[in-house]
Amino acid sequence: MDGKVFVGGGGVNSAKKQGLTLKYANRHGLIAGATGTGKTVTLQILAEGFSAAGVPVFLSDVKGDLSGLAAAGSDTFKLHQAFSERAQKIGFSDYAYDSFPVTFWDLFGDQGHPVRTTVADMGPLLLSRLMELTEAQEGILNIAFRLADEQGWPLLDLKDLQSLLVWVGENRTDLALRYGNVSVSSIGAIQRRLLVLENQGATKLFGEPALDLSDIMRTDPDGSGRINILAADKLMASPRLYATFLLWLLSELFEELPEIGDPDKPRLVFFFDEAHLLFEDAPKALVDKVEQVARLIRSKGVGVYFVTQNPDDIPEDILGQLGNRVQHALRAFTARDRRALRMAAETYRENPRFDTEAAIREVGVGEAVTSMLMKKGVPGIVERTLIRPPSSQLGPLDANTRKSVINASPIAGKYEDQKDRRSAYEILKERAAKAAAQAEAAEAKEEEMETAHREFNAARRYSGSRVSRSSSRSMRRRSDDSFGEAMGKMVMKELSGTTGRRLVRGLLGGLFKGR
Repeated sequence: MDGKVFVGGGGVNSAKKQGLTLKYANRHGLIAGATGTGKTVTLQILAEGFSAAGVPVFLSDVKGDLSGLAAAGSDTFKLHQAFSERAQKIGFSDYAYDSFPVTFWDLFGDQGHPVRTTVADMGPLLLSRLMELTEAQEGILNIAFRLADEQGWPLLDLKDLQSLLVWVGENRTDLALRYGNVSVSSIGAIQRRLLVLENQGATKLFGEPALDLSDIMRTDPDGSGRINILAADKLMASPRLYATFLLWLLSELFEELPEIGDPDKPRLVFFFDEAHLLFEDAPKALVDKVEQVARLIRSKGVGVYFVTQNPDDIPEDILGQLGNRVQHALRAFTARDRRALRMAAETYRENPRFDTEAAIREVGVGEAVTSMLMKKGVPGIVERTLIRPPSSQLGPLDANTRKSVINASPIAGKYEDQKDRRSAYEILKERAAKAAAQAEAAEAKEEEMETAHREFNAARRYSGSRVSRSSSRSMRRRSDDSFGEAMGKMVMKELSGTTGRRLVRGLLGGLFKGR
């Protein structure tokens, strides 16, 4: 299909080809359906189609199944006969097994190239979301980021942020005059959250070299778009870390890429699997941020596709921006499920041949209700579609093949060695060491002083210099004379004062009275 990604066959006898128009692929999309209905295969065949059309793809492999994109399918596979029959039924005449260019990524560096960002790039909003901070704690985190920016202290990894928070606590009195109360207990709570992140492996996420966005937007010499696969099976043990990382990546694309309007095909397609994790208990500020990114990033040539079980998992304002939809079966076991099913059906442009709500409930595995944007971005009429079979391997790669793909990657060796340049941790450590050295030197100097010298220095109302032992006797005499003179002057001063006059009058009065 020229200018389209072939999705499957719809209409009567599934003979009508259904495709996603590349020109409108940056208008975002949705892949939804209950567990076991075929969402992962749909994601796989869309990734194949975009790659073949020269569009790079980024997706997360939650179950480990999508690594098979790097290898061609096989006619010895148990579903080979079923795949061939389906391809014939939907008119997929040029169906053949094939592999696709894949780059593997892994936050932990075990199953792919390490992928990192810096603490500064992540920012206080996403970090607050990641650590589930209160409003007061988020405020302190914002203060810390502001100070680091003003002082020129790079925040690269977690130890930089931890050191900065210690400094904020030590200087909280001065900071309170400018920013308001800085609570030690709040700083302690943030430090404990950072400790939890360390235990979850986040130390490997933060650092340098940070991810270069151009490395996930590569095409091969033959024009195929590279498929970037993030290993997420282990990462899903920390769902907030998973969701926050993908949101950060999406935000970086939004902030860094230039405007290109409506291109003939996207510059990148981004699949956000398990999208419900992004919005669970998310503060309004974060949801607003996602909505803004989804609304504006399409003009930068990026299409975002949310993959989730139920369309109800996506906030309504964001759901309304998802123009291309593949809806697998939904189960309606509860009243809430039935309401969600009805609402999902109401978002489609009706087809007079069938009831949309019933179709969503009844479609089988590998079948879906689809609606793609047509000319001028108008939603297409909903259709029951048999999803085409994948050309790549269905299922995960073996460990040796995966390792070979990683070693042959065009970015092999670029991110493997972590760098630790001078940043906030080193700067604050140097300052603390310098202050400690100065204090120690002053203390040593004080201890070296003789007791008499220390007392002499402390008596600030006197002036003079120390003398040698040989002149001490003459000094004692001069001191005695000086003391006598001082006493005489003091007595004369008192006698010339009011008290002295009273004393003189008393003495004279007594003498005259005696006479």
